[in-house]
Amino acid sequence: MKYFIVAGEASGDLHASNLMKGIKAADANAEFQYFGGDLMQAQGGTLVKHYRDMAFMGFLEVVMNLKTIKANMELCKKSILEFRPDVVILVDYPGFNLRIAKFAKQFGFKVFYYIAPKVWAWKESRVKTLKKYIDKLFIIFPFEIEYFKNKGVDSIYLGNPSIDAILNKLPNPIPLNDFCNQNGLPQKPIIALVPGSRKQEIKYNLPVMLKVAERFPEYQAVIAGAPSLDKSVYELYIKGKEVSIVFNKTYELLSCATLAFVTSGTATLEAALMNVPQVVCYKGNLLSMLIAWAVIKVKYISLVNLNMNAEVVKELKQYDLKPKMLYSEASDLLPGKPKRAKQLEQYRKLNEILGERGASERVGQKIVELLKTNFTK
Repeated sequence: MKYFIVAGEASGDLHASNLMKGIKAADANAEFQYFGGDLMQAQGGTLVKHYRDMAFMGFLEVVMNLKTIKANMELCKKSILEFRPDVVILVDYPGFNLRIAKFAKQFGFKVFYYIAPKVWAWKESRVKTLKKYIDKLFIIFPFEIEYFKNKGVDSIYLGNPSIDAILNKLPNPIPLNDFCNQNGLPQKPIIALVPGSRKQEIKYNLPVMLKVAERFPEYQAVIAGAPSLDKSVYELYIKGKEVSIVFNKTYELLSCATLAFVTSGTATLEAALMNVPQVVCYKGNLLSMLIAWAVIKVKYISLVNLNMNAEVVKELKQYDLKPKMLYSEASDLLPGKPKRAKQLEQYRKLNEILGERGASERVGQKIVELLKTNFTK
């Protein structure tokens, strides 16, 4: 069968690539076309548009790139019509994908959505779009089951794909000494800096992370470089500083880090699943943040706290993200500190809530099963 997949950012590329593995395991003749990235391309098929040309964050950034976004959307629609897939699979990225869902459904294609839009946080009006244009919704957080049930949306929860992503890439933790040798780093404990995968996130969050990391001379700061960005993006902030950067090795970096500063997003959950104590940092363009504050309805922004419905990890947002506050929180998470032990204990409970590995494979198999049985909404 033929599958057209749309993933618009790094995390979508990761989870979509593992989903493709699951689909291929159940459908040996699977054909793929997609908007995505290098990880999806490694699974075969045809890459139509790379996500690096699609990932825009915040109200202002979106407005400034409307022409590019429109061109990407027209290319996506044209590609779907030419490919004539058995199903269009949309992965997260709701601003773009919900418009594609409407288009695909109107032209008679089956539409599945993997990694639901965070409508429980903001833009709840999108629930109506999901009900109208999505044939099957695959969710990745247990707390979403009850939410979508109450909204009248038929959803399926088969586990969280971050567990698979980590175990597939890193079945065993890397010893600190080995990681340092492999990457030409000093033999010192590590504070991992994970400032996001978008230029705007790095601009607003990395400078504060760097200032605080410098205050822990017994540790070395190592930045998790986003695969979609060039080193020159980071050099603007790290010039003259004692800091290293590694690309395409976020999991390896986290596996041997003592502590992490993480920009809110999927990485907060990944750090927790890898048992890395963390402080969540999130600062952005003032106008974009003001708009977000006006519409976001949830108490927490990190996926760790949202799934636990408690403040397991400290969230320093916008004006709270200051060197003094970040230093204080980081100091409390160093080895031997009670707050570190408490956070790690909560991580263990989070793992139990999210369930077992194999989510990507299960979702892939379910998609094939639904198509083979000629599933109708």
